[in-house]
Amino acid sequence: MQIPKEKKIYFSSDNHLGAPTREASLPREKKFVAWLDEVKQDAAAIFLLGDLFDFWMDYKKVVPKGFTRTLGKLAEISDSGIPIYYFVGNHDLWMNGYFEEELNIPVYHKPQEFTFNNKTFFIGHGDGLGPGDKGYKRMKKVFTNSFCKWLFRWLHPDLGVKMAQYLSVKNKLISGEEDAEFLGEDNEWLVQYCKRKLEDQHRDYFVFGHRHLPLNIDLNNNSKYINLGDWIKYYTYGVFDGETFELKEF
Repeated sequence: MQIPKEKKIYFSSDNHLGAPTREASLPREKKFVAWLDEVKQDAAAIFLLGDLFDFWMDYKKVVPKGFTRTLGKLAEISDSGIPIYYFVGNHDLWMNGYFEEELNIPVYHKPQEFTFNNKTFFIGHGDGLGPGDKGYKRMKKVFTNSFCKWLFRWLHPDLGVKMAQYLSVKNKLISGEEDAEFLGEDNEWLVQYCKRKLEDQHRDYFVFGHRHLPLNIDLNNNSKYINLGDWIKYYTYGVFDGETFELKEF
């Protein structure tokens, strides 16, 4: 993609709408919608890097209650011709068609590479990458297992969603509560993952969410690792104007 003059690409991650309750997250949702209203004025594209919801399940005939303002605004922006790209996080793993069919938003379950103005971007949510985090990796295999998903669908949505929301908040492997602090560059597993990827191929920017920390780390003289932060504590987002990438606070 060549970014038109005076246009920008925006990146956001980790809203966790619905946590700890739908009512408590409503002010954060309204703030996020205000941000979408602002950036649509000059957006060439918008990338949402996962965990927009604290829990999401694509049922065949049911849409999880809430998030009307967010879904409506995303539909409006998508319908206006601004492309939106969504990467599933560890809290919304079970997306399977709703965003594509209703909002015309492509959904990615693995990191993808993009090129903007001859700058290469490696983009994903960030969960389960790099060394360590073995407990979560085992849990993710269970969550993504087709038989387990089939079993969960047999639960009534009122029961299934309530149970999932409880686990999302209480289970530290899922919530990532213990990871929300900077570990030092040598111990940051996403930094290690990015450096290993650079051994095979150059990328200008690695952009992830998941860690809930706004981070901008030089991997070498020509590559950067960016973590977008979140919309719970930091209200940070990324913006690329065709030449430089910045982290900003809304």
